[in-house]
Amino acid sequence: MKVLVDTPVWSALLRRRSPNSPEADELSRLVREDRAVLLGMVRLEILSGLEQPVQFERVRRSLGFFGDIATTAADHERAAEFSNKCRRAGIQGSSVDFLICATAASRLFTIYTTDLDFKHFAKILPIELHRPIG
Repeated sequence: MKVLVDTPVWSALLRRRSPNSPEADELSRLVREDRAVLLGMVRLEILSGLEQPVQFERVRRSLGFFGDIATTAADHERAAEFSNKCRRAGIQGSSVDFLICATAASRLFTIYTTDLDFKHFAKILPIELHRPIG
């Protein structure tokens, strides 16, 4: 099964803040197994805020191995529905987070993230969170 990987997990590996973290190890395993997938908006989030051009280029090149999952109007509409549904339940999230949820739900991907908001989303939305091995 493919795994849609969220920004904080990619950052743990590519920004080298914690390259030996369990998240980075699990992402490396998913990449080796050709199971990790990338959403274009996540690519944008990862590359945003890299102040040093050398670091930006290194991360951009590393992400270049991954094509973006194409999103459709239906994905964006479903993301808005998910946002509205969660808001009615008192759960807030970002547009990118709900696009991740909608894209994963429509393609039957699991979501790998360290963002605790997704645990709340999973109580309301038809998403499955990736559980690392070990």
